[in-house]
Amino acid sequence: MDPVNATQVATTESEAESITEGTQLRLFVLKMGDTFLVADINGDVTGGADGLFRNDTRVLSNWRLRFADTQPSLLSAAVSHDDVFFTAHLTNHALPPLGNPATPEAVIHIERKRFLWEGTLYERIELVHYGAPALEVPLALEFGADFRDMFEVRGQQRTKRGERLPPHSDATGVELSYRGLDNVVRRCCIGFSETPRSLDEQQAEFFTLLKERTPWTLYVEIGPAPSHPDRQRFRRAAALAILATRKKLRQGARLCASARMFQSWLDKSRADVALLTTELATGPYPYAGIPWFSTPFGRDAIITALQTLWINPELALGVLSFLARNQAHDTSTFRDAEPGKIMHETRKGEMAAVDELPFGQYYGGVDTTPLFIMLAGAYAERTGDRAAIDRLWPALNGAAHWIERNADGHGSGFVSYARGEDSGLANQGWKDSEDSVFHADGLTPDGPISLIEVQGYAHRAWRVMAEMAEWRGEEEAAHHWSGRAESLRAAVEQHFWLPDLQFYALALDGGGNPCRVRASNAGQLLYTGLPDAERGRAVARQLLTGAFDSGWGLRTLPPEAARFNPMSYHNGSVWPHDSTLCVAGLARYGERDGVVRLTREMFEAANYFGMRLPELFCGFERAPGEAPISYPVACLPQAWAAGSVFMLLQACLGLTIDARRHLLAVERPRLPDSVDRLLIADLEVGPQRVDLGFQRLGARVVAFIERQTGPQPIALHIEV
Repeated sequence: MDPVNATQVATTESEAESITEGTQLRLFVLKMGDTFLVADINGDVTGGADGLFRNDTRVLSNWRLRFADTQPSLLSAAVSHDDVFFTAHLTNHALPPLGNPATPEAVIHIERKRFLWEGTLYERIELVHYGAPALEVPLALEFGADFRDMFEVRGQQRTKRGERLPPHSDATGVELSYRGLDNVVRRCCIGFSETPRSLDEQQAEFFTLLKERTPWTLYVEIGPAPSHPDRQRFRRAAALAILATRKKLRQGARLCASARMFQSWLDKSRADVALLTTELATGPYPYAGIPWFSTPFGRDAIITALQTLWINPELALGVLSFLARNQAHDTSTFRDAEPGKIMHETRKGEMAAVDELPFGQYYGGVDTTPLFIMLAGAYAERTGDRAAIDRLWPALNGAAHWIERNADGHGSGFVSYARGEDSGLANQGWKDSEDSVFHADGLTPDGPISLIEVQGYAHRAWRVMAEMAEWRGEEEAAHHWSGRAESLRAAVEQHFWLPDLQFYALALDGGGNPCRVRASNAGQLLYTGLPDAERGRAVARQLLTGAFDSGWGLRTLPPEAARFNPMSYHNGSVWPHDSTLCVAGLARYGERDGVVRLTREMFEAANYFGMRLPELFCGFERAPGEAPISYPVACLPQAWAAGSVFMLLQACLGLTIDARRHLLAVERPRLPDSVDRLLIADLEVGPQRVDLGFQRLGARVVAFIERQTGPQPIALHIEV
């Protein structure tokens, strides 16, 4: 994913301050479909990095509630556990006399309750006066729409913009609009259930008589078309939003842990994955993160689907179907597209539409294509869904041949990248910031670049292509892909292994010279299973040392690295999804104690972040009594951060689900600290439904099938 840092996001010093202040005061997020809202703890939008966004455009950049020209005093604010509603409770400061004695403080309760449905923000503002006598109070709602493209909000400068159209208003609403350079008119229509005393293109003012303990309620709708808000519309849309969310939350198996706080982490993570998941024509698809990446990304969605595959394979099928439909068929240096390549990112904003940037449909990710095949192979094993694999087979073949052409085309035999034009991403692995790949002396390598983990992805992709081809009866193809996988494995062991460091090089440069840098990328290589047992264990042992383990999770770089900076985006920070893939790799190479330890650390970090792990946080060493240090502009929530707990738990349990062989395999099971019992209920294994339990008995953890129903009994194989 293209990186964001504070200087890139902020276009001015004041905006940078606003972003930092907003982060410190907490930003609250709602999302539904292609619309999302970021607001502060009072429920206000202030025009920094917040706003109401629709299809990569900020359609509301200012939304503030004021009493007598002052901000009300905050009592509390929260997003509901299912991520549907935001509610803020506020009260008044002393108000100036308006023909009555001055109103004392804290006698008026203000509740702001809001949610999103079908591209529209619904808000209910309710006032209750607990004093006496009745009084008239002034309420103002300030608003504005700058119609900035998401990339403008992130700091991209433009030489030309479209035109603001004249505002239109009537007694109870106003329409703000903008015609972009793509000739699309984007609208922000604000409607009120009560008639304001005054209304213009920037503010609606109300003066209302509050009787003692008698609520006064204002309904507001902010959407793409004029509306007439009222109580009935609010309640109906709220019910539909709740039902849609419940449907997403009910997909897949249920996880029931004996430890309340760990259960809270599971539940919040599941709610966040559901929040970020949008129902597309091809099925459910997890958008990457809010605010910067609320759009389909290839790599992020694949990894999120891999993390959650064991409990909810439907998400993986939606991801595979969407990416297959959007696979590249032509060559474009501007979009870094080549036939067979899988999409990195898609955008719907004005700047993408007029090709100011290549991200309307962009393919500059070297790892997304092999990851696509890896997910398909994992899905096939998990579900035994032969019909889906047959439908996807042309796309899978095209992807496998793109990997082959890439490896052969650069002359190195390795999968490599070099952007086609300067507008594309300079680095095209998961660490895609410009400074994330370097030699031991800190110098930037010449391209094309071959990343270590990408070779592991390619190796695994060819392996699963061989397995799926054999499943389909294509013996010749199976033999071909198996041979390619083994040749690549041998080449990686020969050219990337650094005997003196007992570690794999971060990358090879265009001349075949290794970047002699230890990095977490090698942990992701373990996840693919490419290294032999001895080398894999050597890497695993180093990942578990203080050089990588910060105490809150694994840093992307150890302090010895030339570009190490624990406050950087990629060079020393902790990324939950990266740590999780490394943990899955540790499990593969037998490091059971390390798996449990890192799961505990990340659970403890989640406690400090309100059970919602951010996109990343700083990689400072853990200090007694102190919390993990936030990265100021990290996305929160982020799909593959939310999905991390599920892969961590699977690694602890040592659980593999093979529907093709009607088998549940459990290898040396462990439970996270504080969890003594775990039930996985309604686990779908082919046509069978299974309740699988894990129980701590002294120093051991036992696994057992509590119940199963269906026509094909599932066997449980346990290796202790």
